[in-house]
Amino acid sequence: MSYMRTLAASTSVLCLSATAGFADLTAAEVWQDWQSYLESNGYTVTAQTAQAGDTLTIRDLAMRLAVPEEGGTVELRMGEMQLVEQGDGSVAVILPEVMPIAMDLKDETGEQVAITMQVAQKGMEMVVTGDPSAMTYDYAAQEVAFSLNDAVAGADTLEIGIAEVRMANMAGRHQSVLDGGMRAVTQELTAGPVVYEIDFTDTEEGGRAEIQGTMARLSMTGDGDMVDGVDTTDMAAALRAGFRVDSLIDYEEGNTAYTLTSEDGVVEGTQSSQGGQLRVGMGPDGLLYGGEGRDVRMALEGSAMPFPVTAEMARMGFNLLMPVSKSDETQDFALGLEFGGFTMADSLWAMFDPAAQLPRDPATINVDLSGKGRLFFDLLDPEQMTKLEESDEVPGEVESLVLNDLTVELAGAKLTGAGAFTFDQSDLISFDGVPAPEGAIDLRLVGGNGLLDTLIGMGFVAEDQAMMVRMMAGMFARTGAGEDELTSRIEVTEDGQVLANGQRLK
Repeated sequence: MSYMRTLAASTSVLCLSATAGFADLTAAEVWQDWQSYLESNGYTVTAQTAQAGDTLTIRDLAMRLAVPEEGGTVELRMGEMQLVEQGDGSVAVILPEVMPIAMDLKDETGEQVAITMQVAQKGMEMVVTGDPSAMTYDYAAQEVAFSLNDAVAGADTLEIGIAEVRMANMAGRHQSVLDGGMRAVTQELTAGPVVYEIDFTDTEEGGRAEIQGTMARLSMTGDGDMVDGVDTTDMAAALRAGFRVDSLIDYEEGNTAYTLTSEDGVVEGTQSSQGGQLRVGMGPDGLLYGGEGRDVRMALEGSAMPFPVTAEMARMGFNLLMPVSKSDETQDFALGLEFGGFTMADSLWAMFDPAAQLPRDPATINVDLSGKGRLFFDLLDPEQMTKLEESDEVPGEVESLVLNDLTVELAGAKLTGAGAFTFDQSDLISFDGVPAPEGAIDLRLVGGNGLLDTLIGMGFVAEDQAMMVRMMAGMFARTGAGEDELTSRIEVTEDGQVLANGQRLK
């Protein structure tokens, strides 16, 4: 839901502002810098303050953010905090042991949504050094826990037993440098072990989900450019002003176990991996989202399943790069998916290949695409997107597309490919309304005939169907240099011809 995106964004702003705003000199200057930073990002800040010696006490602190597109507000509250001048040019930040977070929004259907959370910490120590234009803070905590207490959304209300993430041995550093109207931020964080537990019931459908998991270690690095005076709730405007953020999260030895209960029965499963990472970036160049898991293992069983299912994968990854801002210049985009070294249990193979006629080598699927294009709208501007939905206009155009790699390796056969095309936006006639392409793709198949023969012997493919496949292969492919190898070059010329190995198809 869109209000969950707002929750994530608001929590991120709180974490950044609660640290990036603290400077050297006096506690009052630290507090003033924090307020100005939050207000420049669209928050209304209210609090009661009292100075006693070297300690500034802040009570009833509330940070409210209006979310017009959601028809509500986000409110972040802390009962009390203190800024203590240490006498050595540093300021200690004393945070409350429990910090409540409340949200009051509307979902896509107009239903009122109320969410309450809390952040609890044990043994938190935070010290800020530097000066008002270049601040560094170091922090450490025995444990930090994030809990979802309640989520009320009309008929979609969940009965929450527990929804909590606990991070032990947290430590990190955050640096903020203010240069004119731009605030450059860098940060690093480590924690571990990390434990999460979720138990909720759908009060309408009656289904229940129980999830428990751990990560041996979690680390995060990030940097960004924040523009003072630009409201980050208007992300399209913030990007035009130079807003940028880039973060990388690494984890080690992750394990998850879950039980899903419904009227159809109970499903239990586990998943583990030796490690992985997640990268998220946003800036004028677009949105970047990618990640991978290494040595992934999965197991699944349930009352409605005839037998347990297990599978392993050496690597599972994805990558997405896409522009989000309107531009007359071309912008880069990319999409990558990889499922590498996939193996499954013999019990699954036995369902369709009991005699083990098919090779059971690890399977791999890899697709790597990139290209350039233009956007005619700001994808993060709600007003522009509403106009786009109400019109027949296209959001943008693709100028070029590159297949950097295609690899499909399965049951003894391997297909590989690579190629590139450009698109003529002025020619929408040659290919029935699609911009006319020009370019070529080269394909290579090894072991295809052997796999086809095996499938015939197993009874999966009839002889007449196999003959048709071989005839089609003869039209589009030619014999390669190796045994059981076929190659093909599919080309689209400037004048609209489609060729297969030089033979005209269109």
